[in-house]
Formats: sequence, structure tokens, C-alpha cells
Amino acid sequence: MPIHRACAQAETAKTITTPNYTATGFPISGEGQVPIGPLVPSLYGNPHLFGDWGGAQTWLTDHGIFVNLALNEEFMGNVTGGRTRADVLAGQIAGEVDIDWQKLAGIPGFWTHMLVINGHGNNFSHTLGDYVANPEQIYGARGNVVAHLVDLYADKTFFHDRLIVSAGWIPTGTFFDFDALGCSFMNVAVCGNFAPGKYMPGGRDWPSGNLGGVVRYRPTERTYIMAGAFGVTQAGYNGGISGWSWGQKMSGVSTQVELGWSPSFGHDDLLGHYKIGTYYDNSTYPNLYEDINGNSFLLTGRPQRHESGMWSSWFMFNQMLVRNGKGLADGLIVIGGLGYAQGNVTAMRDHEWIGLLESGTPWGRPLDQVGIEFQHIDMSHSVRLQQEASLALGTPYLSNQWGTVYGVQKWEQVYEAFYSVHLMRATALQFDFQYLQHPGATTTFRDAAVLGGQFTTNF
Repeated sequence: MPIHRACAQAETAKTITTPNYTATGFPISGEGQVPIGPLVPSLYGNPHLFGDWGGAQTWLTDHGIFVNLALNEEFMGNVTGGRTRADVLAGQIAGEVDIDWQKLAGIPGFWTHMLVINGHGNNFSHTLGDYVANPEQIYGARGNVVAHLVDLYADKTFFHDRLIVSAGWIPTGTFFDFDALGCSFMNVAVCGNFAPGKYMPGGRDWPSGNLGGVVRYRPTERTYIMAGAFGVTQAGYNGGISGWSWGQKMSGVSTQVELGWSPSFGHDDLLGHYKIGTYYDNSTYPNLYEDINGNSFLLTGRPQRHESGMWSSWFMFNQMLVRNGKGLADGLIVIGGLGYAQGNVTAMRDHEWIGLLESGTPWGRPLDQVGIEFQHIDMSHSVRLQQEASLALGTPYLSNQWGTVYGVQKWEQVYEAFYSVHLMRATALQFDFQYLQHPGATTTFRDAAVLGGQFTTNF
């Protein structure tokens, strides 16, 4: 039975100095069909559209330099329902450089990583009237800059990769509450890591980064424990709109912990990934409903009560049920999870999702992929009371972490189905359908049926 490394996410290296030393990406380890969407994982074994770049790729990797350039273009429009009938085009070019300093300069177990992106297009949320479960993967927060910084950090491994220390400018979801298979689906609420956590200041994720560090320890080949601490800024964008402004005022520290287990079942090596975690941000946040006396601040006009601290917790999993090939994702896989957040300061209280993914091997197209998924989202009781007070007063609804509000927010459900066609080397075209029940978690607009497409390639 093959042994798969069970470290937390982010690239690192085998640090045992042998003539057979090879770079390794954990936990994907260069195997299986992995999305080539916005995560741009250059060490995960993705081929390149232009092959070896005339020998340049071989020379670079022989010297420990991993370079990737990826394109992602998305088109999306609603055929019925929502705020308006419209369509949008959005996309990005992403460039990544990962350096294995053991190969390049003989420094064992030391890596550096850098990822920058250039984005364009419009946010479909405004058109649709739904900032809660945006159907797009690519939208907003990239700035009108040539190179928006996503991450810039270093890894150092110890004890033959059982201990890994990372520090620098890091999107927290690169490590915590992350599932690469989630980006098989276009709806961003589960892509990479989940909402509500990734929209809160202490857990903002890709393409926003945080100054901080992570320690990962692997007691066995199939388990890990991970802890991290990140500076928190309550500005609209971490690092400013460009990602390069690291001098923003910090309001506190977000401390995160996650435990993971990657079992394998049966002679077919049915691999699974299970993780549970939590984070606590010690910053101070305004209560979404109460004033200093516990009444509605909108009705009394008194200052909002401020709460000390904010938390979020999660459980996530994916499990292969039937194997169709040798890769980590070659088979029928169930994917799901649930996340909770502190509702008196966070507009979204909980989020649950479940889905199925299948490679195209059974019908002779092993690089194709098909999937279905269901999501349920509940907004918090506090934000609902706030919005009911706005309605009673006849005043505009207040925006929250999820953007513009169009009505009293209660719950939303998303049904999604896609088929991804392998066009050529490193290139795929995905067809996507989503049905959004209660767009924006309100009944202000009719349920929306959305059609989309996604083109991705690694140059």
C-alpha cells in the first residue's frame, strides 16, 4: 500500500540528504488530478501548456527553482432571478516562484515562496444581489495594480520533515481550513477554505495575506497538528489594495489550531482527509445589534456594545469511496464540512456543505471531472435583529462583512453541478450550473439560476 504524506498544506521538501533527494509538495505530493484554478500550486505536479519551456523548466527545477504562470478566465450570467439579468467576465494571471534552497544553495529543508496575481473584470455579486454565496471564484480584492501580492514566506523543516516552521506574509487559508478539492467547484464560498472564516479579519484568505507564522508537527505519517499566529488588521484589505502595504495598524492577534488525519482504507488505498480546527482573534469588534445597555443601537441611538474577541471553528473532510485510477483524486470522492462563527459580531453564523466528485475514468476521459454540491448558510440572529430594526425605522440596511445588504438576511442554499473538460495539456474548460435559493440570504430577489464557464491553463 503506498504511503501518502499527511502534512498540512503548503509546499516543503524532503530534507534527508541522499543522492535521490527530490522536492515534494505536501499533501498532494505531485499526484492525482488537482484543480489548476486560483490556487496555482506549482509543486503539485501540474504539467505546463508549453511543456519544458525549451529546456528552461528542467534547468530551473534541477536548481530548485519552481516557476509557474497560470491563467484563469471566468464567464457567468444569471438566466433567471437575482437583482438584475446580466453577465460578467473576470479573470486573473498568476505567477508563482518556489525555491528549494537545499538544491540551490545547500541549505537543508529551507524553502521560500512568492505568489503575485493580476486580476481584471467585474464582481458578479453586485449584478446578482448576492454577496453571501458568490458564484464566482475570481473576483475583487486584487487591486488596480500590475502585481498584487498574495504570499511571500519561508519554510524551514526539522527532524526529517516532521516539524515545519513557516513565517512571512501568508494567507491563513493556505494552511488552515483548506481543501484543494473545494476549488473543483466555482462557488467561492467553499473554494480552498470555507466561509464564514475566510471573510473575517482574523481569517481572511487568498488573495489577502497576513503577517504571521505557522508550526506544523507530524507525529505519524497520517496525522498532523498545526498552530499559527497572525496579525489582524480591520482595514478593508489586508496589505492594502495592492497587498504590499505591510505597515497597516494591527488590532490584535489571530491564533489558529488544526488537527488532521489522512487515513487509507482497503486494498484500493481509498484515501481520506479529515480536519478539525478553530481560531480566536483577540481584537475588539462592535456587536451587530446591541448598544451599551443591551438594546438596539439603531433604535436608541446609543453607541454599540463592543465585544472582546471573535472565534470561528470548522470540520472538513474528503473521502474516496471508489477508486478508478492511481491518482489521489482518481475516483468517486465525497467532500463536505461545516463551519461556525461568533454570531453577535459576525453576520454569517454557520455554513454546511456536501458534494460528490468523480473523475472521467469510467467513461474513458481520466482527466475530465464532474461534480455536484449542496450548501446551506445561516445568517446570525444578531444581524437579523439589526436589519429588522432598520426596516422598522425605514433606514438603509447596514453593510457587513459580506458586503451590501438588500433585505433582512436569514438563510441561503446553493445547488451546483459542473463538468470539466480536459482540452489539452494543462488546460481545461469547465461548464457550471448553480441554483441559488434566497440570493443574498434574503427574499428580496427571486431565486437565481446561474450558468458559468471557467477556462484554466498553466503556461
